[in-house]
Amino acid sequence: MNIDLILAIVFYGLLLLFYLKNKDKFEIQAKVLALYKTKLGLKLMDKFAKKFPTLLKYIGYIGVLFGFVRMVFILYYLISGTYRLLTIPNSIPVLAPVLPGVKIAGLPTLSFWYWIISILVIAVVHEFSHGVFSRLYGVKIKSSGFAFLGPLLAAFVEPDEKNLAKKSKLAQLSILAAGSFANILTACFVLLITILILNPAVSSIVEQKGIQVLALEENYPAYNAGLKEGDTVLFVNNFPVSTTEDFKNVLANLKPDDKVIIQTNNTIKNLIATKNPNNVSKGYLGISIAPLDLKVKDGIIKKYGNFIPLTILWIAKLFFWLFAINLGVALFNLLPLAIVDGGRMFTTGLSYFVKSKRKIYIIFRAITFLCLFLIFVNLLPYIIKLILFLINPLLVLLS
Repeated sequence: MNIDLILAIVFYGLLLLFYLKNKDKFEIQAKVLALYKTKLGLKLMDKFAKKFPTLLKYIGYIGVLFGFVRMVFILYYLISGTYRLLTIPNSIPVLAPVLPGVKIAGLPTLSFWYWIISILVIAVVHEFSHGVFSRLYGVKIKSSGFAFLGPLLAAFVEPDEKNLAKKSKLAQLSILAAGSFANILTACFVLLITILILNPAVSSIVEQKGIQVLALEENYPAYNAGLKEGDTVLFVNNFPVSTTEDFKNVLANLKPDDKVIIQTNNTIKNLIATKNPNNVSKGYLGISIAPLDLKVKDGIIKKYGNFIPLTILWIAKLFFWLFAINLGVALFNLLPLAIVDGGRMFTTGLSYFVKSKRKIYIIFRAITFLCLFLIFVNLLPYIIKLILFLINPLLVLLS
């Protein structure tokens, strides 16, 4: 039974009922975007802006500076990653669709509820910050609410665009950068809580029972040798491994062309390390491992029962995804691309140096096409997998 699928059906079923009941209150744009406009949170945004105006202005300046630095970083990262993908065999895409059930090398599978909660937190923090900084600079907010882009959920604030255009360029940049900067700060806060509180709590209540193969990257040594996802790893180079730290320590100094012997519960495989796509001086096997079982200690169960420790483990995993998705969305949102905040930041920033609107449009259109190409190349392996997944049942019937 696929619990995630059942939960998704129930969740979207309830949303569909809400839509049908309040259909007249939704605004449909481009036939794919449904907006439910409210006044929710507008007074709170105004209250924040009035209470901390000086502090918020300095935070805004920092957000703008960091925004452009991160824009350069994510664009460079995307270009260099795409270059490796096109020129180095078996390289890993630097972008991946963060959706429930989609396997990303080195990460646990994202469950439906972790995804929904993470997206909700990210959207609320992002849009609330846009709203606060809009009010800080006296920009009227027409509405707030949530939206559906197909099955994807989003939140929004709707500033008065004519009012916004009259503000200084620095004010506009502060408003545009606020959302992503707030997501970065949220990710840092979540990471701090994880390191200081959740990790020690988890370590004190669980014990690791063995390690297993979490994921294999196609056409890399571990995959080519015939290891299988779910295999229990027992020995690496004849050293017993029972924790993820054991595994990492044995392979800490792995170099290209080094021989590695991995013994699992099913087989013994001889591998030869290849070059790490991110650092050619280091060896790489293309294997991700995870604890086979995180068992709550017997003493903890006797003292607290099952509910409290299992809740702590659930929250710890949620915080991992809150950190990862906040960080990923914040960086992606700063790409100089028309559909995200980074696009408007790019054109506004460019107007400091280029006065001709026509030249700004030409430059921006060129870099938008570049970004779209880079995104498409990195998502292509996942698109191909999705297509094969969808047509595979038909091929089986026809064979």
